[in-house]
Amino acid sequence: MQLLRDIPAADERRRYGRRAWVHLRSWVGRVRSGTADAARRFADLMPKGLYARALIIIIAPIVVLEGVIAFVFMERHWQAVTRRLSEATARDVAAIIDLYQQHPGKENHARLIELARDRLALSMQLLPPGDLPETRPKPFFGLLDRALSDEIRRNVNRPFWIDTVGQSRHVEIRVQLDDAILRVIATRTQTYASNSHIFLLWMVGTSVILLTVAIMFLRNQIRPILRLAEAADEFGKGRPVPEDFRPRGAREVRQAAQAFLEMRDRIKTHVDQRTVMLAGVSHDLRTILTRFKLELALLGDTPEAQSLRADVNEMQHMLEDYLAFTKGDGGEEARPTLVRALLEEILDEAVVYGTPIELKMRKRSQNLVVPLKRNAFKRAITNLVTNAVRYGDQIVIRAATEGPWLRVEVDDDGPGIPADERDNVFKPFYRIDHARNVDKSNTGLGLAIARDIAKSHGGDITLGQSSLGGLKAIISVPL
Repeated sequence: MQLLRDIPAADERRRYGRRAWVHLRSWVGRVRSGTADAARRFADLMPKGLYARALIIIIAPIVVLEGVIAFVFMERHWQAVTRRLSEATARDVAAIIDLYQQHPGKENHARLIELARDRLALSMQLLPPGDLPETRPKPFFGLLDRALSDEIRRNVNRPFWIDTVGQSRHVEIRVQLDDAILRVIATRTQTYASNSHIFLLWMVGTSVILLTVAIMFLRNQIRPILRLAEAADEFGKGRPVPEDFRPRGAREVRQAAQAFLEMRDRIKTHVDQRTVMLAGVSHDLRTILTRFKLELALLGDTPEAQSLRADVNEMQHMLEDYLAFTKGDGGEEARPTLVRALLEEILDEAVVYGTPIELKMRKRSQNLVVPLKRNAFKRAITNLVTNAVRYGDQIVIRAATEGPWLRVEVDDDGPGIPADERDNVFKPFYRIDHARNVDKSNTGLGLAIARDIAKSHGGDITLGQSSLGGLKAIISVPL
């Protein structure tokens, strides 16, 4: 029977333990989530630049060290010295009271005042008996007031009143005697350690000097890193590296700068070699195609010759696309280019397509000059226009600045490209089963060439839905 009675109690304890465990896990989860959120907020508040972070790494230990030193000084040295001086002053006052009580009489009082002035450096007065003044508010930084009050209370053991804030250079003490009020005025230097400000000034001055040196040193060390970043950014945009760029700074920064210069030279050598090779291949293949065309011209205007002539033209078109894709920007240097003149030139050459093309530019962008690889950028825009003309009946080109970017849009009213295929069409030789690819002569390299050129400028190409109903191609390059 006892066993049966214990079973429900055991089940209840197990259920209670499970509920407690669930609550504990929930609480731990909330604590972890709150800690993670606080860590993320703290990380967002922290500076992101190397210069600011390095300054924090230097300043934080200095501040902590000086805080510890100041605390130790205030807690041990300054407070101990102040208590010693307050104790000495309180004992002097107690000795004066003892002498006053042991040697009554006005003649002795005069000698006592003279003794306090000459031997103890205290200004002493005997006031008529009465009540002590009302207690004044304690000072905010009341270490002296507390220390002196404790020592007078311990050594004098009489009603007293002190004023540590009334006169800047003196401390007034009044003690109530049986037949008079003893008034004693002492200098502050007698009651507390007055040289603490010298320590604080030395500490603050040393910190300012150290921080100034650290800031100057860090600025000189960060500058070469910023110069290296600027040079790499310019080279990535296809612009010439500044002529005054040289490896400077610390050994590691010099090594990184030297490695960047060597990488730049290797890339330029590779591009030059590829350009020379492609020029030779292009010359040889064009020579062969020219011979084909001459031989076809001698065959006459037969159906067979017309078919071969179409194949040769298609082969020449494909060869031009392949060479253009392989060549990329051809190592062309970026130069200041008037954007409007370049786009108008593209429009003039696109007249042969017979499709109306409209150019829209904002007034503030009419005279916009941007460092561009002119021929390569023209080829990229031309590829976008050609792609739009192939599938659309109305083309609009828009050019404007958006922040630090030049943005050129090519809109058409064609069938467009599905959203899930817009990334794939930039792959070389990629074709989709859609109306935009019914043209068999299309090699599938136009958009790939355009994106490659945009990336060589430090930009990119994106595709979207046009306001005309077709495709919108957006090429963005930095100003």
